[in-house]
Amino acid sequence: MKAIPNVQLRQVFLLLLIGALFYLLSSNLLTFLPAVLGAYTFYVLMRQPLFFLTERWRWNRRLAAATLMLISALLILVPLNMIVDILNTRVLPVLQNSQAMIASLEGLIHEQEKRFGVVLLTPENLKAATDWGVQSAGNVVNATLNGMITLLVLYLLLWFMLNDGKRMEAQFFKSLPLKPENIIYVRGQLHSLVFSNAIGIPVMGIVQGFAGFLAYYFSGVEDVWLWTTVTFISGMLPIFGTMLAYIPLALILFSQGLQGQAIFILSYGFLVIGSVDNLARMWLLKKIGDTHPLVTLFGVIVGLKLFGFVGFVFGPIMISVLLMLVGLYSKEFGVQPEPELASEAQVDEVLSK
Repeated sequence: MKAIPNVQLRQVFLLLLIGALFYLLSSNLLTFLPAVLGAYTFYVLMRQPLFFLTERWRWNRRLAAATLMLISALLILVPLNMIVDILNTRVLPVLQNSQAMIASLEGLIHEQEKRFGVVLLTPENLKAATDWGVQSAGNVVNATLNGMITLLVLYLLLWFMLNDGKRMEAQFFKSLPLKPENIIYVRGQLHSLVFSNAIGIPVMGIVQGFAGFLAYYFSGVEDVWLWTTVTFISGMLPIFGTMLAYIPLALILFSQGLQGQAIFILSYGFLVIGSVDNLARMWLLKKIGDTHPLVTLFGVIVGLKLFGFVGFVFGPIMISVLLMLVGLYSKEFGVQPEPELASEAQVDEVLSK
């Protein structure tokens, strides 16, 4: 019987040891995956402003990093706190005490059923949908509140990234067991998907939320900020999008006998907010790239369960990274007739930018 070479035994033992330690660490640190993902997202968004402050204006690197982190915290935590407060104090109580709303909608539903001879929506189905809304909204709020610890870890990681970012970034990418041209590909793809998701998705919500605010304010809708918030959140969703905001609002106005306001909200939603959505997506596609609607849809579903409200951004990023890895596998191991080769010097040049 031929003995196994000593070198191979040592390799197997070392690989098993590395795998065991990696599993032990990753399984216990999996909770902080959103923090790592978020820290890298913020780093990509802040790296150029950081280099501008330190290299152009000659700021101290720690001062520049602290300033950018403070600005980002204000831009994120203040709106996030407002949204969570609205969800907690306005949306959840309405959903939990929705008997009056259901009763008022029943008359409208029965009237339309008699007129057209169809069953549109039974009160039982409406109640089930409301209960689902209560549970989903509650889960999102709880996940968002639990994510505060994640935010603290995120900013801790971000501090080290901003202070030693170029060296950490270069070491990470050069440690990847990939061809030089694929290292350049991975870096470019990661930066592109971060920008398209971290900027594109919130911008879509803000643009459509503002468009909705104008309609709600000038038509005299009660709780303007509540419905603006609902429009902002639903505007970040593809396919159905803001229809999840202005259609329920129109139904409520119909049930209250405000047919004129309801027809205006419906018409404005379909004609104006829908057009704003298309124009904004065209602009984003040209400026920073766009994410496929299905990637955004499934990413949001996963992200909300894992990360709370910030899952609107981090969920699509995770799915985009998965798709990028699938494409990377084809580039790294697939048969390419004329591969675009890159040298180590080109990798160093790209990573230094």
